[in-house]
Amino acid sequence: MSPKTHFFTASDGVRLAWHEQGKGQPVVLIHGYISSADMNWIRFGHAAKVAAKGFRVIMPDLRAHGQSEAPHDPALYPPDILTDDNLALIAHLGLTDYDLGGYSLGARTVARMLARDASPRRVIFSGMGLEGLIHTSRRAGHFRHVLTNLGSFRPGTPEGNVQGFIKSTKSDPIALLNILSTFTDTPEPVIRAIEQPVLVLCGEEDDDNGSATALAEALPHGELALVPGGHMSAVVKPELGEALARFLAA
Repeated sequence: MSPKTHFFTASDGVRLAWHEQGKGQPVVLIHGYISSADMNWIRFGHAAKVAAKGFRVIMPDLRAHGQSEAPHDPALYPPDILTDDNLALIAHLGLTDYDLGGYSLGARTVARMLARDASPRRVIFSGMGLEGLIHTSRRAGHFRHVLTNLGSFRPGTPEGNVQGFIKSTKSDPIALLNILSTFTDTPEPVIRAIEQPVLVLCGEEDDDNGSATALAEALPHGELALVPGGHMSAVVKPELGEALARFLAA
């Protein structure tokens, strides 16, 4: 079954998209920065693998990403607005019994949702380490450096890879820069108090957001799964979708 796209309007008037594939137990999967639901979950078959296990896979496009609106007004990017948007989507869909996961910025958003009393059955932090949740300024600074100096980085460097990704996804640099102001730290005690079973799913060469091992060890019910690749390459590997589906179906 092909994904279907839907839209709703956030409380501040921004039009947001989400995509659905499959039927059954709901699972909300949130994509990473500069990416989209299509890029993270649909294009490389991960959502299809999860849907085949009997899940209704719900995949929002964050504001300024994918098919959601990308306004330029900085006032529309207050701290934690991505959390507001995704809590609003869950309320809009009337979800009470669901699973929740995210990749990179999506994982940060999941952590913030948990900090603000979201209550999924199970949780996935993907492309994420402990530092990336409790100290967001380092990654925000990295992206701000790239976005304010676009065109000046050599391909193959970390900055050049981000620069190329922005170009390939046809993303809006002004809106992406605004997104950085929404990054919000989640205190370590909040992470250590997460009661749900959590899969920490990360590329074995990915330390962009700190140590995935440290994150899994900090969680009362954390499980670590490593798949091939780094931060930007793990999402194209079939092993990521297989590990995701395996955890959710267990």
